[in-house]
Amino acid sequence: MPSLKEVRNRIVSVNSTKQITAAMKMVSAAKLRRAQDAITRMRPYAEKLQAILSNVSASLDSNEGKYSQQRDVKNVLLVAIASNRGLAGAFNTQVFRSIRRLVVQMEGEGKTVHVLPLGKKALDTYRRTKHFNAELPTDGATLYDGLSFDKAVPKAELIMELFANGTYDQVVLVYNKFKNAAVQILAEEQYLPIMPATAPVAKGEKSKGTTVDYIMEPDRRTIVEEIIPKSLKIQLYKALLDSHAAEHGARMTAMHKATDNADSLLKDLKLSYNKARQASITGEILEIVGGAEALKG
Repeated sequence: MPSLKEVRNRIVSVNSTKQITAAMKMVSAAKLRRAQDAITRMRPYAEKLQAILSNVSASLDSNEGKYSQQRDVKNVLLVAIASNRGLAGAFNTQVFRSIRRLVVQMEGEGKTVHVLPLGKKALDTYRRTKHFNAELPTDGATLYDGLSFDKAVPKAELIMELFANGTYDQVVLVYNKFKNAAVQILAEEQYLPIMPATAPVAKGEKSKGTTVDYIMEPDRRTIVEEIIPKSLKIQLYKALLDSHAAEHGARMTAMHKATDNADSLLKDLKLSYNKARQASITGEILEIVGGAEALKG
């Protein structure tokens, strides 16, 4: 049985840890409220815009829509959206696990795969691997220092340029999508090329691509050169907001569980401390009684 001093030190240590995890839980809860408000306001607009973008891309000719060109996929860019900090449970781990699975699958198909890390944890994980392209920027960790649309724009423009000039034939976003404080859904979304929308399919019929001839307003050139790039920037920003909110939700949940575990451990430690103290007192009483009996003898 451990000594009273050892048990007392452990109680002090666990109590200090409990105070830290409780404080982190409160901080994450406050940040989650702001991040949740941001993504809930952005998501309906971004999703509707994505649907319109897919419809428009389906009506463009291959030489008009440079972001919807379906090429033979040889080079793939996986955009790993993670967090800057840990202590968020399996938040980052499930993104890295998904990246690993996609890399194995795509390399098995003879494709060359590179990873663009966004977030310090992703940068630390992939910076020294063969899948990191040294020509890609390494400032992805600064995105979350006051996350805004203006900060997401340069990254979106870089990705769009890498696809347009033929460096990569496919771009996939891998990130955690926010559902609620306790649930984060792993998302693997094709960012480029833009997937054309398909017409609704009746039960028992085969899927058909949409054949609607859209009227372009103001004109096709403006749509291709201004509206589609702006829509792609918004899609990346939405993914960053989703990941940001999911991170705070995951951290709040992890810290809540850690605080509960600390409470449970403190109960066990206090019980052990009381048993050790009782045994010590009993031993001292027995020594006194034994000494008294020896004096009598």
